[in-house]
Amino acid sequence: MPNIVNAIGITLLVGLIALYEWPKINPEQKKEKKAFVVLSVIGWGLALLLVYFPNIAGPNDLIDFIYQPITKMME
Repeated sequence: MPNIVNAIGITLLVGLIALYEWPKINPEQKKEKKAFVVLSVIGWGLALLLVYFPNIAGPNDLIDFIYQPITKMME
């Protein structure tokens, strides 16, 4: 139940940000509007992903996984 409340809160917050920022973008700026939508959806998706899977591996874990064999060879 708390995950659903958090997800709804995140969705409302992203919606409020979009409602506030969208009118400030000029109608001629089509690429900027597309970028705003794409970045907002990606941010919203990542936030929901962290709500439902809080122990998900981060970027540092990926870097450690990639460079771990190299550090072992250098020792």
